[in-house]
Amino acid sequence: MPTVGIKKEAICKALDRNYTDEEFDELCFEYGLELDEVTSDYEAIVKEQGEEKAKGADTSVIYKLDIPANRYDLLCLEGISRGLNVFLSRMKPPVYEALEPSAGCRQRLVVDPSTECIRPYAVAAVLRNITFTPERYASFIELQDKLHQNLCRQRTLVAIGTHDLDTIQGPFVYKALPPQDIKFKPLNKEKEYTAVELMELYSTDNHLKHYLPIIKDSPVYPVIYDAKGVVLSMPPIINGDHSKITLNTRNVFIEMTATDMTKARIALDILVTMFSEHCDAPFKIEKAEVVSPDGLQIYPILPYREEKVYAPALNHKVGISESHDKIANSLSRMCLPAKLDPSDSDFIIVTVPPTRPDVMHMADIVEDVAIAHGYDNITKTLPKTNTTGEQYEINKVTDLMRHEIAQAGFTECLSFILCSTDDVSKKLRKDIATVPAVHITNPKAIEFQVVRTTLLSGILKTISSNKNMPLPLKLFEISDVVHRTSKSDVGAKNERRFCAVNYNKLAGFEIVHGLLDRFMQLAEVKYSKDGTGYYIRGAEDSTYFPGHCAEVVYKEKVVGMVGVLHPEVLANFDLNLPAAALELNLEAFL
Repeated sequence: MPTVGIKKEAICKALDRNYTDEEFDELCFEYGLELDEVTSDYEAIVKEQGEEKAKGADTSVIYKLDIPANRYDLLCLEGISRGLNVFLSRMKPPVYEALEPSAGCRQRLVVDPSTECIRPYAVAAVLRNITFTPERYASFIELQDKLHQNLCRQRTLVAIGTHDLDTIQGPFVYKALPPQDIKFKPLNKEKEYTAVELMELYSTDNHLKHYLPIIKDSPVYPVIYDAKGVVLSMPPIINGDHSKITLNTRNVFIEMTATDMTKARIALDILVTMFSEHCDAPFKIEKAEVVSPDGLQIYPILPYREEKVYAPALNHKVGISESHDKIANSLSRMCLPAKLDPSDSDFIIVTVPPTRPDVMHMADIVEDVAIAHGYDNITKTLPKTNTTGEQYEINKVTDLMRHEIAQAGFTECLSFILCSTDDVSKKLRKDIATVPAVHITNPKAIEFQVVRTTLLSGILKTISSNKNMPLPLKLFEISDVVHRTSKSDVGAKNERRFCAVNYNKLAGFEIVHGLLDRFMQLAEVKYSKDGTGYYIRGAEDSTYFPGHCAEVVYKEKVVGMVGVLHPEVLANFDLNLPAAALELNLEAFL
């Protein structure tokens, strides 16, 4: 869930009221937002770096708001203030229009076929006669950053470029070239660099280094030129310095390149609708045309659509009984202009504006009705159905066993369910080909390559991290492992396991054997070889020391292993004392 910081002074000015912190918190709650923190730049620096570093920092109060992840229209001050003003009935939802240029022809962006292999889509638009102030400029940049982090998925789906239109000349060309053929002066730099040099330059940049892998291994890099050969940007990395926006910028050319056209259209609509309010003609956006191999398309599209919803159904789903006129008014307060259907007053026609791509289904409209009505205003009622709940048997047994095993002198540990491939194979002296492990695609760390197939490796890693503690170390864990199987519709199954390890100067096989007997006593399973109880029989397993390993058999099925661990296994986990282990399938005893 993204967090947006807005200055108290700015939001109070936009709402034309001086709110106390408590009053603004209540307003946010009514609108479906959460005021996460009231802070300032000074307080933030003091908290992170101390008072000495905070000297001279801005002490203006900042509200940190938690924004729903799908409400892209609330990622900036403009969107939040507009939404709250409409909610408070201080203004009507604005109507956004895409207009032809008042003079001359549309700005054109030509997409070359060479981009097909890297970032094949592009959209564009123009904000004409916009007025920037330091606050508006900061909000403009921050909205782009928030969109990049959220909707654009770290620029992998969409990369946004904004340029001072008066410093460049169309038509613009978007193409893909070998990196050594691209050379320009990047944003806020003093000299020109080739794309190869830029990759090296930004490899240590804390902000931009995260985006380099998106195109680094490609034989060609995307780049946008104007009619005079000036580089506007090399998406998704950096814009050119020549066309950078300043406080004096009056006309903004917006281009976005993408691997997902739907996300690109949404990002463009959000950016232009939020900041068109600062244009001389508010909420009016100038069209631009994009010529791609698929043909010509005009942007922004700014799609409005109508949804016809059944008013009694809205009342029923929310649990209220309001007039249909009042429901329509509630939706209008949520920036969803609504009116009764002239042909049937039981239906409401809801207009979904381009700022609300989150409204995809009737359920989204129901949610906005509930928010506008006020969750606190919904009368509490008892459900008309009567159900009883109870704990799953496996969880009940697990909780009971945890207490009893702890009383037997063992300490419970909790290890990660993800581990490295070696943890379940090589370190346990097994071949990974014989281990039915579920592998993680594109793991972010070597420690999280597979889902564990045994609890033993996690306990041994825990002992390794605590081997300087007083002996003996007697640890246990009751948790799930996952095995790959063709018998499940998802290709894998969970299995609840119980594992215990005794680590001491002597292996202590008799200790884990005694724990096994205690476990069976608690499970009310008797020792028997007639097929009704349990017993142990000698077996060979590469994880255990030869001749010191046994299978645990219950009702003629092998349900676990017990034995002294092999010295190589202990060495693989950096342990230098012997250990005995027990691992059982808990589900077999249900």
